[in-house]
Amino acid sequence: MIIVAVFNSLLLLTGSLAFLLYGMRLMSDGVQKSAGEKLQHALGMMTGHRITGLFTGLFVTMVIQSSGATTVMVISFINAGLLTLYQSVGVIFGANIGTTITAWIVSLFGFNFKISDFALPLFGAGFFLTFLKSAKFKNAGEAVMGFGLLFLGLSGLSDVFTFDSESLSVISEFQHYGIITIIVSCFIGIVITALMHSSSAFTAIVITMAYKQIISWEVACAMTFGSNIGSTIDAVLASFGSTADAKRSAVIHVLFNVFGTVLGFILFKPLLHFVEFITPGDNIAIRISMLHTVFKSGVTVILFPLSKRLVALSRIIIKDDKEGERKSYHLEFIEQNNGKESAAMHIIRVEKEIADMTDMVTVMFDNLQTGFTGRDNSFIENKMDELTYTEDYCDQMHEQIVNYLIHCQRLAITETQRANLSIMIQIVDDIEAMSDDCYSTAILLKKSIEKNMKFYAEDIEQLVPYVELAREFLQFIRININRHLDSKKLELARELENQIDMFRKNLKKVARKRLENGADVKAELLYIDLIRKIEKIGDHAFSISELLSQTV
Repeated sequence: MIIVAVFNSLLLLTGSLAFLLYGMRLMSDGVQKSAGEKLQHALGMMTGHRITGLFTGLFVTMVIQSSGATTVMVISFINAGLLTLYQSVGVIFGANIGTTITAWIVSLFGFNFKISDFALPLFGAGFFLTFLKSAKFKNAGEAVMGFGLLFLGLSGLSDVFTFDSESLSVISEFQHYGIITIIVSCFIGIVITALMHSSSAFTAIVITMAYKQIISWEVACAMTFGSNIGSTIDAVLASFGSTADAKRSAVIHVLFNVFGTVLGFILFKPLLHFVEFITPGDNIAIRISMLHTVFKSGVTVILFPLSKRLVALSRIIIKDDKEGERKSYHLEFIEQNNGKESAAMHIIRVEKEIADMTDMVTVMFDNLQTGFTGRDNSFIENKMDELTYTEDYCDQMHEQIVNYLIHCQRLAITETQRANLSIMIQIVDDIEAMSDDCYSTAILLKKSIEKNMKFYAEDIEQLVPYVELAREFLQFIRININRHLDSKKLELARELENQIDMFRKNLKKVARKRLENGADVKAELLYIDLIRKIEKIGDHAFSISELLSQTV
């Protein structure tokens, strides 16, 4: 009988946690879709001042309800070079404050009325909102459905933590071992949070147990402190295989939470008395939420002025990356175990990678241009190896960026974001095609040098402005990549494309006349191939321009 009762309780606990976690995810997805580009803009602000980063981290974490997800995002941005280690400190601190929002949702809405009476009506109302044509209402509907499931999960947790007097006496006995009870409670908080990958869900469990008088105020506080350390697991896992600075940001996240927990235990009694003093009434759920907020905010106030020293300490713990030979490209899509993905953070990350890929193709073309102005063995000796390596690197970037974008399309995104992601895939295709054209042009130049093919001086003179025009178009793309092109800029791109086409026609016409007059066939055909390759680079540049004009 006891075994059956325990088994039923475990099933109810599992189901309640599933409703709670999925409800939080659904609510977060709905809010993120509604926020859309506003959230993306907020994430972009992280590259500013660290105080701006503090508020950005707080805001983003409140939206996606996961400090772990925000910190993983920070590690990803540092790894991509979008964020410096020093700038990341503010975001990490803000994320730790922002994660307290879930505790307030649970304490304010979870116990003030019979939430099970509201769960199903809320879910039903949200479900019918998703049938409306407006994307705005659909996103709001998802958020409301998530709220309903969250309430259902909380109601289930409340039912799970209802014990008979005999069971309560056993639990009560455990809580009378003083410091041992506090240490064990902290350890439980660390382990369970690490296993669940969600301090928010564990906090909801702690608040429910405290409200049902299963655990004492002191035990609840100790579990909350332990949960803060357990919540760092996502950042630690995300830092594996990343740059030294990315690992250091994970270390700073761990240091913040460990320091706060140690300080919390040193000031355990005074801190609890202070929270009791500033919290009106005797609602223990509100009290735990207040403790969480005061605790996180207090640690931030202490450590924020010491940001530079924290960074210095992280540099002592994590040594610099070793300088090695050329590396292969690596772009990994880090999926969150708790399902709280932020599409905006991934879009910003991949935009940086696309900009880097554009820079690499521009450098390829600059190296190629030296082959036209000085067509001799020095081009083969000094530039060909670099061009070969860069072309292979661009191929790797193409494959992995497209794969990353496909993963982004599976996240909770707006229709605008979905359309932009599709355009970005096409842009990456064109950039990779330009790298192929640059390399194949270099191969043609190498062939002409090795076989000592003779070009007329006037031909080379005419090629120089033609190549320079293509370079100007590439620079135009480099400057405007990831930006919407208005009608004026698109017209400028069209003008560059037309000029390149006119140049190509004139140059090919002259080459064909020389062929008819008995010129060296191999040299003239190779010259025509060079002209065609340069024109193809211009075609891809114009294709990218048209795609950029379609972005929103």
